[in-house]
Amino acid sequence: MDMANKVTSSDGTVIAFERSGGGPALIAVDAAGSYRDFRPLRPPVELLAAHFTVYLYDRRGRSASTDTLPYAVEREVDDLTALIAEAGGSAYVYAMSSGSLLALHAAASGLAIPKLALFEPPIEPNETSTGETAFTTELAALVAAGRRRDAVEFFHRGIGVPDEVMEQMTPPVWAALEAVAHTLVYDCVISDAMSLRRVRSVTAPTLVIDSQGSGGELAGMAATVAEALPRSISRSLTGAWHGVPGDDLAPVLTEFLQDRERPSAG
Repeated sequence: MDMANKVTSSDGTVIAFERSGGGPALIAVDAAGSYRDFRPLRPPVELLAAHFTVYLYDRRGRSASTDTLPYAVEREVDDLTALIAEAGGSAYVYAMSSGSLLALHAAASGLAIPKLALFEPPIEPNETSTGETAFTTELAALVAAGRRRDAVEFFHRGIGVPDEVMEQMTPPVWAALEAVAHTLVYDCVISDAMSLRRVRSVTAPTLVIDSQGSGGELAGMAATVAEALPRSISRSLTGAWHGVPGDDLAPVLTEFLQDRERPSAG
């Protein structure tokens, strides 16, 4: 798709995006490592575009978008602010994996997000004080040393990617991830800054989705987020590890976003 569409964030970072379809605005937020040319968790844009104007963008530091240092979670929230303004001042948000944590930060910051849909948000069930973890520090050190492949492997093994999935990663996949290895640190910073207390401050109706093929840990984290949210519903869909087919995902997203009824309490 053409990425000629661009908005400028408050710090001057240029954010490139695709726009398709018609109807209420829906912004899709990528997972860690995902961008225009590499989206294992690509949202079902073609199906959603029948009901929504879908905005799919490159997060800062990835592909056609630029970057501005030093990184801060607030700067990525500002990127979403610029996209929401471009979309008319209000937009639904569907976010994937660690992108879900960015979406939660944005909603907690008061952005005009009437509804959220989150796919397997990775948050630990135990309450901890926010701050940079040893994992983030080590990952950042690998990137700073130019050891981008090592950084990618360290990140994926650290977040629990199964060995069989790692073994299926081809050289082009490694190359795509190495190109944005520095942004894996960004997602870790977002995670470090998240807490269940912050999740509880999000009042927008929220759908939390998990894949039945992901296993207990990811499903448990999704359940933790759903329980913490004041207004949430949960759906567990048939799928593989950390993924659900678009044909199954799109109708669930559409039904939730179009439903005018208030979700039950999480």
